[in-house]
Amino acid sequence: MVRRRLAAAGALVAAAALVLSGCANQGGGGAAQTSQAPAPAQPNNAALPAGNGQGKCAPGTSIAYVGTLAGQNAALGQAIANATELAVNQHNQANPGCQVTLVKSDSGGTPDTAVGPTQAVINNPAVLGIVGLPFSGESKAVGPALNAAGLVNITPSATNPSLTTNGWTNFFRGLGNDAVQGPAAAKWIKTKFNPQSVCVIKDDSDYGIGLATAVTQALGPAAACQGNVKTNQKEFSATVGQVQQANPQVIFYAGYYNEASPLVQQLRDAGVQTTFVAPDGVKDPEFVKNAAGAANGAYLTCPCVPQEGFTAFTQAYQQAYGTPPQTYSAEAYDATTILLSGIDKGINSRPALLNYVKTYNGQGLTKKFAWQPNGELTDTPVYVYRVDGQNIVTDSPI
Repeated sequence: MVRRRLAAAGALVAAAALVLSGCANQGGGGAAQTSQAPAPAQPNNAALPAGNGQGKCAPGTSIAYVGTLAGQNAALGQAIANATELAVNQHNQANPGCQVTLVKSDSGGTPDTAVGPTQAVINNPAVLGIVGLPFSGESKAVGPALNAAGLVNITPSATNPSLTTNGWTNFFRGLGNDAVQGPAAAKWIKTKFNPQSVCVIKDDSDYGIGLATAVTQALGPAAACQGNVKTNQKEFSATVGQVQQANPQVIFYAGYYNEASPLVQQLRDAGVQTTFVAPDGVKDPEFVKNAAGAANGAYLTCPCVPQEGFTAFTQAYQQAYGTPPQTYSAEAYDATTILLSGIDKGINSRPALLNYVKTYNGQGLTKKFAWQPNGELTDTPVYVYRVDGQNIVTDSPI
C-alpha cells in the first residue's frame, strides 16, 4: 500500500529533512499522540478543496469513492473514504455554483467483491472520476473495466508495482509503489539492525506477494527465511515454529493488519521477541488494538506522510469523524482535491477530466503531484513509524 514539504518553494528541502515528524495516526481509542519531532507544516501553496470559490458545474456532477467500507481491513478504506468526503464537503461549502455529489461504493476489499460495485459506478454517467481503490488486488481486478470506460482512477494507497505496467491510461498512483517501499524498507533494516538473517513472511494478496518479493530481492542473502500465510488466517503455530527454528534477527511481514495482529500476538506468546517490521497495510490503530499489547515496539514502513502538522485538515477531520486522520487520509484528500479542481475549471466529461489529471502539476498537502506517462509519481518518499505503547509514532524518514 505509501509519499516533502514546503512552506514555499525553497522550504521543501529543509522540511523534508525534518521529517522525523509526528505520527500519522493514533494508536486507537483517541489516546494522545506522541512523536519524536514536530510534523511538517502545511505547504503554503498546497491546493485545497475549496479552490477559489468560483467553481461552476452542472447539477448532479459526481465523483466516487470505490473501496472497502465494511469488508476486510475496512479501517484502511474508511480513513480514505472519510478524507474524500471531507474534501467534497469543504468544496461544496465554498463553491455554491458547483455542488459535487460523492458516490460511495463499498468494494468489500477483495478482487471478487470489487467487480460489481465498481461496474455500478462505471454505469453511472454522472461520475467523472474516482478516488480508490485502496488495495492492489481489487485494483487489478477492476482495472481493465475502468480503463475501458475511460474513468480516471487515482488510488491513494494501492502499491503493487505491476498496476502501472498493464497499459492502462486512466490509472494514477498517489504514493510510492512497493518497488520504492520494498528496497527502502530493506535498506533501513540493514542499516539499523545489520541482520544476518531476516524472515520475510507474506500473505497471499497481490499486495503482500509483490512487497515481499521487493523486500526479499533488496535484502539479498540476508532474506534467509521465507514464510507464507493466508488471508483471514487466525492460527499461526506453523509460522511461529518456522520462525523459532530459523531464529532470525528481524521479521518482515508483508500483508495487512487483519492477519498481522494475531501473528505478532502469537509470536510474542511463544516467546519470540524478534524485531517485527511491517508495511503500510498494517499501519492502522486496529493493528495495535487487536494485538493486545503485542505490537509494542513494532516498526511500520509507509510511503505516507505524517499528517498532524497539516493543522486545518487534521482538526477538520477530527471534528467531522471523532478521530484523527489515519493512514492515507491526507493522500486521499489530495487526490480528491485534484479531481475537484478540474471540475471547478469547467470540465464536465470523463475524457476531459482524465486528460486534466494526466497533465496535472501542483502541490498538495503531502507532496507535489505530477505523473509520469505510466501513472507513477515523480515524488515518492517513504517513512518509518513505530508502535509506542498504544500509539503509532514517527520514527524516521528513509
